[in-house]
Amino acid sequence: MTTPWGELALARFPEDPRNRLRAWDASDEYLLRHLAEQGVPLSGTVVVLGDRWGALVTALAEHRPTQITDSYLAQEATRANLARAGVETGAVRLLTTQDPPPGRIDVLLVRVPKSLALLEDQLLRLAPGVHEGTVVVGTGMVKEIHTSTLKLFERILGPTRTSLAEKKARLIFCTPEPTPGPNAEPAANPWPYSYELPDGIGRVSGRTVVNHAGVFCADRLDIGTRFLLRHLPRSRGAERVVDLGCGNGVVGTAMALGNPEAEVLFVDESFQAVASAEATYKANGVPGHAEFRVGDGLAGVAAGSVDLVLNNPPFHSHQATTDATAWRMFTGAQRALRPGGELWVIGNRHLGYHVKLRRLFGNSELVASDPKFVVLRAVKK
Repeated sequence: MTTPWGELALARFPEDPRNRLRAWDASDEYLLRHLAEQGVPLSGTVVVLGDRWGALVTALAEHRPTQITDSYLAQEATRANLARAGVETGAVRLLTTQDPPPGRIDVLLVRVPKSLALLEDQLLRLAPGVHEGTVVVGTGMVKEIHTSTLKLFERILGPTRTSLAEKKARLIFCTPEPTPGPNAEPAANPWPYSYELPDGIGRVSGRTVVNHAGVFCADRLDIGTRFLLRHLPRSRGAERVVDLGCGNGVVGTAMALGNPEAEVLFVDESFQAVASAEATYKANGVPGHAEFRVGDGLAGVAAGSVDLVLNNPPFHSHQATTDATAWRMFTGAQRALRPGGELWVIGNRHLGYHVKLRRLFGNSELVASDPKFVVLRAVKK
């Protein structure tokens, strides 16, 4: 990537030479060019929210920025890209969306996320640190910035306008309004959001689910998960079960309710998701043992140590449609499962996951289907 501060070699994480998706886009370039051309002062506390793969903080590393991300993969990509650029350890402060944000923010750079709820939650969390002199600039591709996006900046921080589009990217300029007095009540944050699950979905019918902002279908149970919950496998004895890509953890919680002797591992690359899964599990007073882990699928799980993996893989990486994540999840499951262990997958019919499972496991059984979804089962030989 060419920046006003020089050329950078950047990669996504995990690195895959077959993956042609770049670790930056035109919106990253537009924002960096604007900062340089306008001479935006970067001597104070610089916070970068939603940096996709670390392109922004790597370019701005000499200004010792703070990165805030919901993505474990983005954080690992940032570490690798900083090392590749020869940036000293500690030059960039890496925080997650679950960490307390800096108390004072002089420059706030926002890579607009796909989730409007996540943007709302994070702007509300960051607002107390923003002052009248804070420079606030957002960036995103034109298709990612909507009227609702601009209204959110305006409601939480202050008057907001956009730039002209360049290479299908656009900037957002926000002028923070005077902060309220020290005795004023901070704006209420609606996240995390809890609701009661509907009837007719098996073990978790009527149970409580907790969703932090940015988790898929945070205000309702998505129809794919609803279908899987009605067709869950039985678990018996001291099995090790993994809710892979756990989201709000409702599937793993259902498994724990069905088998209190099971050890359930909830894993997701989203810090918000794993926090949601833990909150959902605890809200329902589930007996037994559970572990909550943020990571790259099953990369940190010992080979041959798992009895059952349940998975609803995503088929998007930000705006790009790709099956790379699903394939990594499937191969990770095949490695982690014991002989005789099972991988259960829910997916849209058109994705053809049965082909991948047969290639990897040598088998794939259709457990249940409806006009939109299939539940597949593969057994490790």
